[in-house]
Amino acid sequence: MNTNNKYFQGHSARLEDLFVTRRQFLQRAGMGFGALSLAALLGEELFGGGTAELQLIEHEDPLEAGLEIHASPPGKKLQVMSLLSGGEQALTALSLLFAVFMTNPAPICVLDEVDAPLDDLNVERFCALVKDIAGRTDTRFMVITHHRVTMARMDRLYGVTMAEQGVSQLVSVNLQEADRMVA
Repeated sequence: MNTNNKYFQGHSARLEDLFVTRRQFLQRAGMGFGALSLAALLGEELFGGGTAELQLIEHEDPLEAGLEIHASPPGKKLQVMSLLSGGEQALTALSLLFAVFMTNPAPICVLDEVDAPLDDLNVERFCALVKDIAGRTDTRFMVITHHRVTMARMDRLYGVTMAEQGVSQLVSVNLQEADRMVA
């Protein structure tokens, strides 16, 4: 019995050391456990349900350990990100990106064609999340897109047009002002 206690105490101490080492690694990487849980919450918000989680892949040195992303959209089982569809992968990546961003928001965030693989419903969720984050922080988002739903949800549009061959012209439209003019 005494030998078993020593065995379990030894393993318990090693598990505790591993847990502390992982925590230190994640904090040094600027992601803290808050970002990990926030990524899961954002994933649930973007997917409209389901779950998302991050796991370190086992390695002797935690600084060399990989990061595995798991997600389960509503009605699907929890699986590795690489097994998800393109749109599901994009939503999972966006939830992780925004979670890391929310730990230390910047004054500006540029998103280039992140909505391209998404269907209209998921673009709506993405736009709602961008608006929510912009409302909670002082961040201005610059979203480069060709998606009509994303363009319709923005405050201001910028475009480049070619009125005549070889002459580009920048066009700016304030959608809120345009709505007031129509009403």
